[in-house]
Amino acid sequence: MIYVTRPTLPDIQDYIDQIKGIWERHWLTNNGVLVRQLESELKEYLGVKNLSLVTNATMGILAALYALDLEGEVITTPFTFAATTNVLFMKGLTPVFADVDPETFNIDPVDVERKITKKTSAILAVHVFGNPCNITALEKIAKKYKLKLIFDAAHAFGVRYKGKSICEYGDISVLSFHAVKLFNTVEGGAVITKTKELTHKCELFRNFGFESEEEIVSPGINAKMSEFHAAMGLCNLKSIKKVIEKNKRFFDLYMRLLGGTNVKFQKPEIARVVHTYMPVCFDSKATRDKAHEYLMKSGYSSRKYFYPLTSDFEYLRGKSTKTKIGKELINAKNISDTILCLPLYPTMEKRDIEKICKLVKEVC
Repeated sequence: MIYVTRPTLPDIQDYIDQIKGIWERHWLTNNGVLVRQLESELKEYLGVKNLSLVTNATMGILAALYALDLEGEVITTPFTFAATTNVLFMKGLTPVFADVDPETFNIDPVDVERKITKKTSAILAVHVFGNPCNITALEKIAKKYKLKLIFDAAHAFGVRYKGKSICEYGDISVLSFHAVKLFNTVEGGAVITKTKELTHKCELFRNFGFESEEEIVSPGINAKMSEFHAAMGLCNLKSIKKVIEKNKRFFDLYMRLLGGTNVKFQKPEIARVVHTYMPVCFDSKATRDKAHEYLMKSGYSSRKYFYPLTSDFEYLRGKSTKTKIGKELINAKNISDTILCLPLYPTMEKRDIEKICKLVKEVC
């Protein structure tokens, strides 16, 4: 079976060399040597000043919500992974869903402004598949209505926007280092903030709110990254350039081979994006489902990513949310019903992509 994504693993000896020091130091977690080294190297690679590692991006977004002390309603996208919506409930916030742009698949600033009320405290936007949101428009709206702006940048490792890191925009951005991301620490993530004060609050949150051994100053949880995960990150960071280059080559091959068919591609907001996923939209839900089944039978995995919309989750129906269905989220609904992510990872073979495209064309 050819999977949708496959984790990048370093040379095993390189990893062993990294973790030998853990046995010597007997320091497994709690802001260890390797965690601090990885934070330093990521700051340099990404071009950011304030970065803190966490156990995963879900905890990173939750840390952001606590650091910004949000209340009331948060406007977000329904076309995202479940975690983006789930963390809002974990903080006791009300998600208000705005529609997405039909071309970029990202949250629509026009609909965001339309959904703002006196209860709105923030905007939680997602750079879907690493494709940047319309950051300029969202920042203008946030400034106009005095709202906090958070970016779920789970897919956007290394992306730049208007000459600087995409994580430099908004109040807080959160990256995911899950196993199937371009850059992984097996499990993990990072929180990037505008100020040292916000970073300090996020670091308090990831360590139970401890300011010192005898002083707990805020609510917190255990969201610290271990030394073993940091070691994997340090190894994988060495090869990230090759990973990005290979994924781009395969992405471009897909675009060329599927060009001229009636599948729709995500339109980038800017020229430079990373290529973590290969999303395509079909002309109908029926065609999408047929392609999914046809590929699976042929030994090629694919994923309906993101389907269903988070606003359609069964557990939300009994919640006190401003979930808008139907015409209010028509673009998001159409994309969710027709999208399919095709296999894309650095160790794929060219012949597999050619076969996948042949199968997709047969369905179309």
